[in-house]
Amino acid sequence: MSEEVKSHLFAIRTTGGQEKVVMRLLEAKANANKINVQSVLLVDNLKGYVVIEAINPNDAYMAVEGVRHIRGQLRGELEFKDIEGYLVKKSTVSQLEVDNVVEITGGPFKGMKATVTRIDSDKEEATVVLLDASYQLPVTVDANYLKLSTEA
Repeated sequence: MSEEVKSHLFAIRTTGGQEKVVMRLLEAKANANKINVQSVLLVDNLKGYVVIEAINPNDAYMAVEGVRHIRGQLRGELEFKDIEGYLVKKSTVSQLEVDNVVEITGGPFKGMKATVTRIDSDKEEATVVLLDASYQLPVTVDANYLKLSTEA
């Protein structure tokens, strides 16, 4: 029977704005010193932190030790469920249906409302008709720039 290997996740506090630098430094140090670190994650909504994953907590401590811009770490470990929401990209396309009223959240039509006329799941795009336009103008938009409108 193979035993499941549990990896440990640690939130490492960094100087604000230096998360990418710290991530690269940790990766480089782990590779150069053959430290067994599974991954270093940059979590978008977690400013001032990177997450380091290691099977052996001592490897994580060794990787972090002496690296510039590291200001310490959160006490204890993170659970996978703590960061799971940041890792799994939920497809916006799967939530859309033809005739949905949506709001465009990015691009040149940002802030406008539109009706979905066609959905291309493979490309993650939707064709919409702008509601505020003086004539029906079909526009193809990246589905990640669409959110379901609360107004019906």
